[in-house]
Amino acid sequence: MSEVLANPLAARDHARSMEGTVAESMPVLPPVADDLPMGVTPGDHVWEETIAAGGYATRRLSRGTRLRLIDLRGDACASLLVFNAEMPTERLNVADTVKVQWNAYLGEGKLLLSDMGRVLFSILADDAGTHDTFCGTSNAATNAAKYGDGSNSGLYPNGRDRFLLGSAKHGLGRRDVHPCVTLFKGTRIEADGTITPLVGPYEAGRSVILRAEMDVIVVIANVPHVLDPREDWSVTPLRVSAWRGAVTGENDPVRTATPEGLRAFKNVEDYFRR
Repeated sequence: MSEVLANPLAARDHARSMEGTVAESMPVLPPVADDLPMGVTPGDHVWEETIAAGGYATRRLSRGTRLRLIDLRGDACASLLVFNAEMPTERLNVADTVKVQWNAYLGEGKLLLSDMGRVLFSILADDAGTHDTFCGTSNAATNAAKYGDGSNSGLYPNGRDRFLLGSAKHGLGRRDVHPCVTLFKGTRIEADGTITPLVGPYEAGRSVILRAEMDVIVVIANVPHVLDPREDWSVTPLRVSAWRGAVTGENDPVRTATPEGLRAFKNVEDYFRR
């Protein structure tokens, strides 16, 4: 290998010889999957990727797109940042997501709301049931304290730095990394106010399907939950699929489920009426 690195032409030939190599964690181009819902055509399939343990991914998704996350081995931890793709100063507001819906526990039918009172994502399906709106993600200091290293290039990368890398691909910076929600790893608030982490590991194959209610940028970090009590840094690959779908209709049951949610959907519709 040292000879290859010392010779640019040999390095080029080696790189080209890797064409067609398939790794477990990588984007699939063009997107291909054999388990998409009935009626989804190959032309509508816009994203297929497996995010490695400690990895991140990001994508711009159009309004109506369905985003499916699958916990392949039961120990994935999907932390999400979400931005209005047209105006990224509007972004996920976890506090409003909780207080507007009178509920801090995400699940089917719940909404991810922006800081301008609009719906960024709705949750169409959820067979996991363990999610977190309280704790955010890890950073270099928390990982260094717990695992001995929290650097982006080290063995135990942290969520905040992974978010920085993903956000930078859209021209966003450190100040744009806002509080996140986390899927597949949950928390429960006890009567005395203490937080109990619900981190599993769980049965493999649990999934969540989100619907984009605006044109969004989503950044996903797959790192251990910040309150994971295990001594070892533990997380497993996360699969992501996305396909184009219809925009939410007036009689959609998620849209009309609550007065607060309906108002947030109307705010979206007013935004697109411009």
